[in-house]
Parts: sequence; structure tokens; C-alpha cells
Amino acid sequence: MDEQASSLPPVSDDTLWYLNNYILLKDYLDRTISRIAARCVRKGNIAIEEYPFYAYILDVLEEITEDGDFILAHPELNPYVESKIQGGMAAFKKDLDEYRRELTQNASPDMIKDDAAELQKMKEALGGNTVTKELDPTVGAGMNMDQLMEKLLKENNINPIQEDGQSS
Repeated sequence: MDEQASSLPPVSDDTLWYLNNYILLKDYLDRTISRIAARCVRKGNIAIEEYPFYAYILDVLEEITEDGDFILAHPELNPYVESKIQGGMAAFKKDLDEYRRELTQNASPDMIKDDAAELQKMKEALGGNTVTKELDPTVGAGMNMDQLMEKLLKENNINPIQEDGQSS
């Protein structure tokens, strides 16, 4: 063990694992993105978001942010962050914020379905509860032709003609 490591306060191996995993995942993410970017070029210069396994990058980002949140919740790791990450806590927090932003901007609705606040934000962005079925052009999908015609006539304030030739 070197002098610097022995001067750090004791932390359990289980707790220290999160910092070590965070550092490994950061490096892994960078290498994975580089690798996928090269594959995208070979696949016809497609956008990285169009790569079939792009969701894997988001999964790694999610794990990085989870580990980062654990590190933030355990201030006893701060001296270790200072010694293991160039730029210390300031760089760690800056990178973690960037990873969070990337994850939030690129996460699919399936990834955030457990976050009630996020779903509410999406509803508000889409017009909140003001969306009604009356204006929905898909209402009526699956109707038979007679039902569809009746619906269209009603929407256009036209009285349907009954089979006997009388207007209703």
C-alpha cells in the first residue's frame, strides 16, 4: 500500500467498490461509444442513436449515475475521489451532472416509467390533461363503414339519410 492510500480514512471495501466501479464504467463508456461510433460509420454513417444497441449505452449511463449518486451520499468517499479522479470532487460532480443530463435527454419512456414526476412532466409538455378524444383523429379506428360514415356526418353537422329516403 502506498503512503497516500494509507493516509486516507478507512472505508469498507463494499463502499469503496462503488467508486472503483464508477471509474471503470467511465472508461468503459468512453471506449464503448468510440467503438459504436466506428460501427455506425461502417453501417453507412448512421447516427449513433439509430444504432440497434444504443440502449446499452443508456444502461451504462444509468449505472454510472447510480454509482455517482451513491458516492455523493457517502462523504467518507470524498478523500478517495480527490486521490483517484483527476480534478477531484469538482470534476466528479461536473462529469456526473453531464452523465445525468445525457441520460435524461436520451432515456426512452420505458426507462423512466417508474419516475412519476417525469411522467407528469411529459404529460404537461404534451398539453397536460387538455388533450381530449374529440380531437383525436384515431378515434373511430376499427369502426365498420356504417359507423364511420355516421360519425363523419355527425362531425360535419350533416343529417344522415335513412334507407327510406327521409332525413333524420
